[in-house]
Amino acid sequence: MNQGMNPGINDDLSAGLFETAEFEPTLAAARARVAAIRPAAYARSRNHIDGDVSRLSPYLTHGFLTLPEALAGVLQRGPLPIQHKLVYEFGWRAYFHHVWQHRGDGIFESLHEGVLPDSNYRRDLPADIRCGQTGVPAIDQAVRTLYATGYLHNHARMWLASYVVHLRKVHWRAGADWLYGHLLDGDLASNHLSWQWVAGTGSHKPYLFNAENVARYAPPIWHSPGTVIDTDYETLDRLARSDRAVAGGPYRASRGAEPALLTAPEDTRYSPPDAAAVRGRTVRLVHAWDLGDNLPPVPDELRVGVALSEFHSRWPWGATRWQFVSAALHANCDLLWWGSAADVQAACAAAASVHCVMDPHIDSLLPGLQRLTKPSLLAEQPRLCSSFSKFWTQATRGMTDASELGR
Repeated sequence: MNQGMNPGINDDLSAGLFETAEFEPTLAAARARVAAIRPAAYARSRNHIDGDVSRLSPYLTHGFLTLPEALAGVLQRGPLPIQHKLVYEFGWRAYFHHVWQHRGDGIFESLHEGVLPDSNYRRDLPADIRCGQTGVPAIDQAVRTLYATGYLHNHARMWLASYVVHLRKVHWRAGADWLYGHLLDGDLASNHLSWQWVAGTGSHKPYLFNAENVARYAPPIWHSPGTVIDTDYETLDRLARSDRAVAGGPYRASRGAEPALLTAPEDTRYSPPDAAAVRGRTVRLVHAWDLGDNLPPVPDELRVGVALSEFHSRWPWGATRWQFVSAALHANCDLLWWGSAADVQAACAAAASVHCVMDPHIDSLLPGLQRLTKPSLLAEQPRLCSSFSKFWTQATRGMTDASELGR
């Protein structure tokens, strides 16, 4: 990945400091987010914790909007050059999914050796980090914000990942798994590949930050003078390349407990897959990454919302994300099913036909279905591009205006 462009953690279309309640799980709310985007302000202030970011990521992750739809909405207020910062961020999300398509589960392993061999990093996340008690305000504030809202601004995600990997010597995968579980907008490709970008296993050098950087981009409550990050970049680089971890904070078990991650929904509206309910029907399976209404309706279609136990056993979610997804599924579907992929497939055998929107989070769990494909922002590149810059150059060759994307 190209260190020259900063992809952020999960993407830069993420939220800053605001209440989770501001994110209603509806298409109308997603469109309102698009309508509120101010590209010039975004480009100017996107790196600031209180900057004018788009807050679109939950809606893109969960399929309320496709990237072409979101970009088209922004372009209704005026043209943008292909090199605009906001356009690049749409491109980063597309690029991460390009890598996922080509590497599959390989994205969950180091793409190449980083600053140190993988064996030099611990595989568990220390309790003081999990509970926001490191003694570094920028890190502790990030953890508290994550737990309180399910969101972090792009810069906060990067600071958190850099501290975890390069100073505390925790393997990027441990940090990425933990962060994914608590994010409302968690996307496996964007999140895990961004952690690799910070770690240097998916880029050419480690991403580092210091207290001066925090003071420049964050409100005073985040400032961290006198801490381990209050030093110059040369010192930080030496620390990153040393196999010794810096000390953690004065952890107290009675303070700042980590919220639980759930492997199953608590919502009682889910029921086990039932063949009788779909017998002879035209069925569309709707999942957590297909919560919009952006495909033509099918007459007499029965919409069944599904959550698969195999996926969530591997990738549990916080209660806020379960509530967000379940509310949207309930609003858009006739039935909600919770169960194994095998049980869903067995029940669907009684249907006249079954179709489902493709998504890499669950494609391997539901093979053999009629696949629906939503429009993409960029033409898929047949060969894996080793960096965003190569991907962007190839995918946008000959383009000058963002309106040429998604055609």
